[in-house]
Amino acid sequence: MFEDLKPHIQDLRKRLMISVATLLVVFLICFSFWKHIFEWIKAPLAAVFGTHQVDGMLVQIEPLEGIFVALKVSFFAALAISVPVIFWQLWLFVAPGLYKNEKRVVLPFVFFGTIMFVCGAGFAYYVVFPFTIKYALMFGNEMFAANISASSYVTLFTRFVIGFGVAFELPVLAYFLAKIGLITDQTLKNYFKYAIVVIFILAAVITPPDVISQVFMALPLIGLYILSIVIAKVVNPAHKTQKEQDDTEE
Repeated sequence: MFEDLKPHIQDLRKRLMISVATLLVVFLICFSFWKHIFEWIKAPLAAVFGTHQVDGMLVQIEPLEGIFVALKVSFFAALAISVPVIFWQLWLFVAPGLYKNEKRVVLPFVFFGTIMFVCGAGFAYYVVFPFTIKYALMFGNEMFAANISASSYVTLFTRFVIGFGVAFELPVLAYFLAKIGLITDQTLKNYFKYAIVVIFILAAVITPPDVISQVFMALPLIGLYILSIVIAKVVNPAHKTQKEQDDTEE
């Protein structure tokens, strides 16, 4: 049995090594330009301070915080840039076990998965995060100065951008699963109420602990789930008998 698994384990190791090597090389390149990347990351915060409505600044609290910020920024940028390569290596690993018709679906899945990740990250950067950071800093600002730790700011920024990037994969994943017949629109409808709970839990984990930020993140995710239902209905609609069976099970 182990001999049968050995080629798969070797192939998995090869794909992981290529992915890690790519990430490491890109990380070293990004580390050389970490200051420029950090300027882009802190732009939403600088815009809030630039309005003079908020009294505060970005600060270094611990002696080694600057080094860790540079490492975080470089790794975040390297991970974002390496996403297509990582997706491609994942595809090369699973491709041998797929049927011909399923292979035709995976390549578009990798392409549009990358595109949707970028769209989600862009939506977070240009729409959600600026609103959230401005609201969070203006709340109670008349009571204290908003001296923000550089490390905590980068962590919050990364959670937002990567969280939205991953969340925007939902319609692509729904298309892929519906195309190979694993789900239908009725399947997603049946789990809609559970999805709402998971979405608000995810929003609470990613956003600051206030209701407005959580709702501001949860609403787009709910919209993506509804879009996934529409996509599944077009790609693999549930037959009438299946709908009746699902309704009976509910």
